[in-house]
Amino acid sequence: MLIEYFAKTMQYTIDINCDMGEGCGDDAALMPLVSSANIACGYHAGDANTMRRTIALAEEQGVAVGAHTSYKDRENFGRTDFELSPAEIRSLILEQLEIFAVACDEIGVKMTHVKPHGALYNRSARDVVIAKAIAEAVREFDPDLTLYGLAQSHSTAAARSLGLKAADEAFADRAYEPDGSLVSRIKANALINAPEIAASQALRIALGGGVVAIDGSSVSLTAETICVHGDGPNAVAIGKQLHQVFIENGFEIKAA
Repeated sequence: MLIEYFAKTMQYTIDINCDMGEGCGDDAALMPLVSSANIACGYHAGDANTMRRTIALAEEQGVAVGAHTSYKDRENFGRTDFELSPAEIRSLILEQLEIFAVACDEIGVKMTHVKPHGALYNRSARDVVIAKAIAEAVREFDPDLTLYGLAQSHSTAAARSLGLKAADEAFADRAYEPDGSLVSRIKANALINAPEIAASQALRIALGGGVVAIDGSSVSLTAETICVHGDGPNAVAIGKQLHQVFIENGFEIKAA
């Protein structure tokens, strides 16, 4: 394929990130395959011990660590949307960053980035007010942190408008709507569980070819970081395939 020829003849870099510390059991197997770990802060999953253990595992593998912030919603794994004011959102994010920073300090590791989780992530992508509130909280806590968000959405646009570094994110293991949003998890076709399909989608995105939506249309998007979900049923197989495909096609895998 022409896209594969160009990948093999040019030098590219890509960040592979993974949501971790959520009690799904595959963190140790996934960590060597990624360059950035988004670690749950206890509000949708995880706890202090899990944070420390996952941060230490990331340090061993040379993986960048970030706070995976969410709504306070352990009952539904952070996938319930809440109507909170901008002030409440800022407080929510700052609370979790403070918790995560303590765990990082205990291990002697520096936090590099922040990535919202679940319903909060999707809300910030479509809601400029929420996106701005999240970005303000991150900037207040540490203006050198990178904010991860859905590619070409309000999430990253708001961060950049406030002077933060942002990383446009796309997904190897999620299907896309024609407008560039993620297919809702309540739909049967929301997840991509086949490693070869996930890796092919990720490579296409990383090379600037966009993504094919569920209706067959082509969605134009670019991304600096590709996510594989640590709680997916085939997470390790997808991570291995993704890592292999990028290496075979001449990519350097490193944190955004």
